Amino acid sequence: MKNRKLGNTTESLSAIGLGCMGMSFAYGPTDDTESIATLHKALDLGINFWDTADMYGNGQNEELLSRILVSNREKVFLATKFGFRFRDGVAGPSGSPGTYFDGSPEWVKKAAEDSLRRLKTDVIDLYYAHRVDPNVPVEETVGAMADLVREGKVRYLGLSEASAASIRKAHAIHPIAALQSEYSLLSRDVEGDILDTARELGISLVPYSPLARGLVTNTLAVDQLADSDFRRLLPRYSGAHYDNNQRLAAEFAGLAADKGVTAAQLALAWVLAKGEDIIPIPGTKKRKYLEENAGAVDIQLSASEIAEIEAVAARYPNTGERYNEGSMKLVNN
Repeated sequence: MKNRKLGNTTESLSAIGLGCMGMSFAYGPTDDTESIATLHKALDLGINFWDTADMYGNGQNEELLSRILVSNREKVFLATKFGFRFRDGVAGPSGSPGTYFDGSPEWVKKAAEDSLRRLKTDVIDLYYAHRVDPNVPVEETVGAMADLVREGKVRYLGLSEASAASIRKAHAIHPIAALQSEYSLLSRDVEGDILDTARELGISLVPYSPLARGLVTNTLAVDQLADSDFRRLLPRYSGAHYDNNQRLAAEFAGLAADKGVTAAQLALAWVLAKGEDIIPIPGTKKRKYLEENAGAVDIQLSASEIAEIEAVAARYPNTGERYNEGSMKLVNN
């Protein structure tokens, strides 16, 4: 596994990380046995950058990871996130009626203590605000996060789905090491002001859903998704958008086959080629997909190949929004 540096730190992370959400939340039935085997396989492959959040299964994902972390803590650079809360105690996606965001200093500290307990660790390597609270100045949220650094409970700070203005305000309070935002061939709104600002300040971009939640792999059909899979609620998985994206995925898969790689590997290679300061965290709960994803680090794309990939996407512009209306209100704030 190749490595990349985290922001302005000296930390060397696997060039591809592991998003752990689907092991416990959002993507249909779970299988703890296979998920644990996948986590062990990640260690075998040298994938040391693991990403979770307190909202994933209302703490269940953090508890799952703890089963591996206890005896392997020094091998893992651990990231978790805070902020989403559930009114009725039942985990649901962002933007749903029972889910709300809390970036208050009081919740920052309570959430961190809860995460440390569930993860069974003394320190979180990278602690993100899962979104920017529109009702709380980001300076106050990050100020409380900075207290956690001074207390030795957190090592580095991150933001997720933040605007360029919020990144600057936050960074003025305490150095921000990483910005986690959705970024893929189908989701490129982070390009421009947001990514330029991150680069100016020496902040790594950590793309989540770099495979567009499976859309670009050409392996998913909406009628095969479990009823509990939240992708059924997303615009990209319905109507004309879904038809558009199926055609896009089919052509993209053909391009990948011509190059002797899988569609997932080509999509990840495209993200990796966008800069050495980018560390994607494709999510999976199965060993076979983890191994497939890891192979993307060895794919080198020329400028003409990158242009060829982007031309495929440009031919199918009707991709749809990446979230529903409620969730979109919480991104790029």
